[in-house]
Amino acid sequence: MRAPIGHFDTAAPAPDRLDELTAPVAAAVRDWRGATPADLIVYVDTDPRWADTATFVEHYGRDLLEQSANCVVVAGKRGGETTLAACLVLSTTRVDVNGAVRRQLGARKASFASMETATGETGMEYGGITPVGLPAGWPVLVDPAVVDLPYVLVGSGRRRGKLLVPGKALAELPGAVVLEGLGVA
Repeated sequence: MRAPIGHFDTAAPAPDRLDELTAPVAAAVRDWRGATPADLIVYVDTDPRWADTATFVEHYGRDLLEQSANCVVVAGKRGGETTLAACLVLSTTRVDVNGAVRRQLGARKASFASMETATGETGMEYGGITPVGLPAGWPVLVDPAVVDLPYVLVGSGRRRGKLLVPGKALAELPGAVVLEGLGVA
């Protein structure tokens, strides 16, 4: 199979590569309920040595810079309560944690979750966190620019490998909220 974006040696429908995914991501792909069929989600094998964005796009395709999204875990705090959420923005932007995220979560303070919290709560590897397969009940805040892309490169739950997901499918994830102003230049 040829990947819909980028230049990868190995690409296959994600349901055929569940063994390459972390347990929560594999379960989410296996139990996919979105209007977009699960076999349109593509797993591509990548070398973790080329994980740095500049090196990654040099090796796998410069077009990926504009078609990649970062998924970060944030913690919103209010009155002793902490709400964890995921934010998905284009890799050319940054998450508006203190504005859009804080307001959406109804938090007094919002910040990026620690690496230990992000990996421990998601069951995913740092540098590979993806919006697919996050814990039930988590808000998944998605920038509209991500949803508008035909395909988006996101993590696979591991540092090795990525998922190519139709943008509209990301808006169908459990807990997804398309949030205007989430990604800022």
